[in-house]
Amino acid sequence: QVQLVESGGGLMQPGGSLRLSCVASGSIISIGLMGWYRPAPGKHRELVATITSAGRPNYAESGRFNSSRDNAKNTVSLQTNRRKPEDTAVYYCKIRGFYGGAWNDYWGQGTQVTVSS
Repeated sequence: QVQLVESGGGLMQPGGSLRLSCVASGSIISIGLMGWYRPAPGKHRELVATITSAGRPNYAESGRFNSSRDNAKNTVSLQTNRRKPEDTAVYYCKIRGFYGGAWNDYWGQGTQVTVSS
């Protein structure tokens, strides 16, 4: 089994920074792409950021997000700067992992982020 657990969400005021973390555990052999997603109108979930196993990030919005990962600890983080009310959402961690002889996508349960004054 593969489990993902997100943390770092909560109620926050606009401005400043927010850091989310996700840790993958279980009998996973290898992890490829890791990323963060959130619900969006007309979509199941939209990409916020992804990061390759080599540490190369990709962001849906440039300038406010910063993603990092620790391959030794199977963790990925997302830092959001200059928080906005529009950042309010459930943020989901997703990984591409090798387990049971195949590569599959795995999702966390999500962590709620509410940005409000």
